[in-house]
Amino acid sequence: MAHTSREQILAELEKAVIDGDVEAARTAANDAAAGLDSLEAIEKGLAKGVKVVGERFGKGELFLTDLMAAAEAMKVGLEILKPLILKQKKEMKSAGRVVIGTVFGDIHDIGKSIVASMLVANGFEVVDLGVEVPDEVFVDKVKELQPDILGLSALMTITMTSQRNVIVALRRAGLRDKVKVMIGGAVTTQDWAKEIGADAWAGDAVEAVERAKELMEGIVPS
Repeated sequence: MAHTSREQILAELEKAVIDGDVEAARTAANDAAAGLDSLEAIEKGLAKGVKVVGERFGKGELFLTDLMAAAEAMKVGLEILKPLILKQKKEMKSAGRVVIGTVFGDIHDIGKSIVASMLVANGFEVVDLGVEVPDEVFVDKVKELQPDILGLSALMTITMTSQRNVIVALRRAGLRDKVKVMIGGAVTTQDWAKEIGADAWAGDAVEAVERAKELMEGIVPS
């Protein structure tokens, strides 16, 4: 550790995700855990690698198998770093409660998991419902857990409509005014968020944290 600089560790975390190298991710995450701020390691290492992979996938330079490999490497890194973040943040007052999931029909996990971890790192209580979450499950969890924010992720054009469907279902259940809805995912846009009546849109994990904090400012009195 003494011979490995902060910049080297962050670069190794980023490269491990880009390469989909689980063992390299584990080694770099352990190095980070021994001497770096865990949030920085996620933001400037793992998340940076995820962003590169996402951009290359969007350009057709990488394939689904590459995305899956990157996701596995990212998850290994998060498994090591996330408990340290929780330990660091355990005495903090909750910044808000978030329920998050990937919408029905969509199996993409990588971006949503990064967002969830970044929110935890910033003091939010997060309940991650996983992938392919049915509309009614989102509604049931909003009713049960009464979160401040509901996060809906979609990474395919054909599943974007499920984000709209969940908002419609919330309205029908009389819950739309009880929760702020934030959407995200590679195919989504600010215009789409406005069209379907979402409260916020985030283009990446860092922006998701910023939007969540902004939404909370309107929910929780300062």
